Amino acid sequence: MRLLSYYMLNSTTHAVPNDYRLKIEVKRVTIKEDYFEPDYLRELLPVIDWKGLVYASKMLGYTDLPDEFPNESMLDSEDFLKKFHHALLELHLEEGALICPETGRRFPVKRGVPNMNPKDNEIPLNDDKSNEKATKTKKRSLDQILPPATYKANITVTYI
Repeated sequence: MRLLSYYMLNSTTHAVPNDYRLKIEVKRVTIKEDYFEPDYLRELLPVIDWKGLVYASKMLGYTDLPDEFPNESMLDSEDFLKKFHHALLELHLEEGALICPETGRRFPVKRGVPNMNPKDNEIPLNDDKSNEKATKTKKRSLDQILPPATYKANITVTYI
């Protein structure tokens, strides 16, 4: 799982309004080379949660990113862009877990794929008791739970 993918994930079991970042438990990290495209990185940078990326890259053992959001001059630095590229697109969490900071729920990652499926006891039933409980809880819209960048994406699929 690339850090770009991690950036878009959130716990499926609980709304975490303040710090939505899932914690990372690392068992195995791999590096997979990817095409370096500086213009893509420059366009992507403004929408990245920089502190979240730095946190995640450190969890994966990569400490070459600056703690502070890059300034304008760094966008012209190929060295910086390569470090950003490496953290975002080449580091892969192969084995481990993502952990909800609010509930402690663990989402295993195997072969680079996080299992975010809810457990049976987390799926609401269509009986009177569960409906009664659901009406007592405060309902929120998706925009109140997640920042828009975490769930809105344009996806293009190419079949070869």
